[in-house]
Amino acid sequence: MAVKREIQRHSLQTRITHGIVMLSILWLSVTGLFVMIPGAGAAIGSDVTQFFRFSHRVVGAVLILTPIVSAIMAPKGVVRLWKKYVKAWTKEDVEFVIKFVPYMLGPKRVHMPDQDEVKSGQRFADGMLIISSLAMAVSGAVLWLGTSAFRADPQLLVAMRFVHQLFFLLLVVFVIAHAYLGAGVFQPYRGLVTLMFGNGRVKESDALYHWGFWAREEIEEGKNVIEYEVPDDDEKPGEVKGGLKKA
Repeated sequence: MAVKREIQRHSLQTRITHGIVMLSILWLSVTGLFVMIPGAGAAIGSDVTQFFRFSHRVVGAVLILTPIVSAIMAPKGVVRLWKKYVKAWTKEDVEFVIKFVPYMLGPKRVHMPDQDEVKSGQRFADGMLIISSLAMAVSGAVLWLGTSAFRADPQLLVAMRFVHQLFFLLLVVFVIAHAYLGAGVFQPYRGLVTLMFGNGRVKESDALYHWGFWAREEIEEGKNVIEYEVPDDDEKPGEVKGGLKKA
């Protein structure tokens, strides 16, 4: 029997939050097209359009509340998340961004520098996702409340509609890129879909390849490292031995 090791990268709460946000964005994208484009709504009938309009508002509220509730449940995680994303770029971060396009075109020919838990390119892309989501949440709330709870200025509604549509387009671009890499469509990321849609673990070898600095820190600390036995032919993994190792 051979001993293999994995690192717990994402908690159950993180994976659930990510899943709810992902499904909410997908539903909002579909229903938003029928709400914002009159011709599309006319093609499917008034009853369906009204349902889409109502569900768009409800799911929009879910999208706003989910990360807020998650943050309340794990305030230390919010602080940790902030530290991961808001930090000075190193020379490795700059090198990663410069090499990313050549790496996408020929991953076997390009050697990428070690990265922290969140890569520099990911910090930029996720930052755009967060900014776009916030802009859509604020503009969507104004459009909703400004036509129901109170009478908003027509010019304000026009401006908010523009903001909502603009950041929707930005969101779509970065969501597609995020899904392409996160779902493992790109060969070097193949198999990493389980990070958010599985047990949240990553093989030690993959962790060292993609996030070298972070992986070595986790291996040295040990508390998030899981060991398990597999047959020597690596075909079928055995039971986890001892669960999480203690630091």
